[in-house]
Amino acid sequence: MPRVQAMTFTAVAAARAHGKSFDICALLPVLAFAYSALIQPLIYFSFPPSPGLQGLLESRIENRIFWPALAAIAMIVAAHRLARGSRLVAPPNIVGLCAYFAFAGASIGWAFKPEFAFVRFVQEAMVLTAIVLPALLSNPRADILRGVFLCMATGVILNVVLIPGGYVTYAQYGSALVDIGYQGYFSGKNLLGEFAAIAFLLSVHELLYPGYRRALGLVVAIAAVVLIFLSSSKTALGLALLAPVLALLTLSVSRTLRLAPVLILAVLVLGYVVFGELAGFPTSRIAYLLTGDSSFTGRTTIWAFSEMEIAKRPLLGWGYQSFWLVGADAPSITDAPGWVKAMPNSHNGYYDAMLELGYVGLALLLAFLATTVHVIGRVMNHDHRRAWILLSVALFVMVYNFLETLWLRAFDVSWVVFVLVAVEAARYWRRSPLTMPSRQTASGRSAGFARARPTWKPRLGVRS
Repeated sequence: MPRVQAMTFTAVAAARAHGKSFDICALLPVLAFAYSALIQPLIYFSFPPSPGLQGLLESRIENRIFWPALAAIAMIVAAHRLARGSRLVAPPNIVGLCAYFAFAGASIGWAFKPEFAFVRFVQEAMVLTAIVLPALLSNPRADILRGVFLCMATGVILNVVLIPGGYVTYAQYGSALVDIGYQGYFSGKNLLGEFAAIAFLLSVHELLYPGYRRALGLVVAIAAVVLIFLSSSKTALGLALLAPVLALLTLSVSRTLRLAPVLILAVLVLGYVVFGELAGFPTSRIAYLLTGDSSFTGRTTIWAFSEMEIAKRPLLGWGYQSFWLVGADAPSITDAPGWVKAMPNSHNGYYDAMLELGYVGLALLLAFLATTVHVIGRVMNHDHRRAWILLSVALFVMVYNFLETLWLRAFDVSWVVFVLVAVEAARYWRRSPLTMPSRQTASGRSAGFARARPTWKPRLGVRS
């Protein structure tokens, strides 16, 4: 055994000497994302679940095997690393995530259907364990975000290859079924739209690097745009263009005024709300101008119902994932009007946060989001480009949650991406800017996924 350990140490030392390193703690979060974005959707594509409500409630055998196994491996690897002297640091956004998730677990005690809430809480716990724990203990040089991009590039290429198959989403309009957009190997065209939009953002980030990274980023960016248009995801396209611009503006103003980015965003949101109220320019009017539909494709009806149900349990809610899809006696079935009974969620992450966890849960969610933006601001002390892409993706998911429910949704692609963004920013929290090299060697540039490259040397006295 000592000889094996010595050989392992020698191999690791040699890899580091050549500018390369393999870190299983960085690999595990990427595997979690690969399952969410590639493996699980492809399994569902090849072996579809039962149609209707029953299919949504089914527990798939592959999920019951993969996530417990990956979570167990993550805990074993983390325990080994901690035993060897590594320190587990919890930045503010990770503390916020833990508090939000812990309250979701506590809500099992008052949930409308505790058995459903418990099963879904355990599933979410395994997903977060597999991502957050190893990522926080990973080698600072490991580039987790690069691994996420490579997974998304694979998904984009696969969806392009499937275009001739004509896999589309159909919607019922009167007595006719209408093709409303290409869905690829995903279960719906909106899922493909949000996946392609995030892939486009990560591709633009790759364009900032020379060589093959720029070439691959260009190919994936073009393919992602094609998929967004084919999926008819207007919201995803709009946010894919808006989020990086807003992120760049926020970080630029933050650096100029020496203010935290979260304060800049808070002022922008407050200004938008005040302007909308004074000018009589609500979001429904913006939706009508952009799409010709002020109801957000019927979502306002769902939101009106959600508001009535929130009023029944305003403080603590109905319990974590214990409102929608919990049986025929659920309030989403017994109280909902018409077609709203068939909805799997509110199509709004913030409404569902209030439905499930009340105003307390919403406050904890907002605290998690605010601290995540704040921690991303600290990344500017190390790498402007990385801070920009992290904030771009974070803003995309946060705004997209006004139209879809993604918060604490197990292995939903956008939720997993947001958690990865949060932990990737958290990995920079305790890092000293002065320890980051201002230049990279040729061997470091060739390491690809194995190394993250800092891009600038900050001035003393800069505060985020």
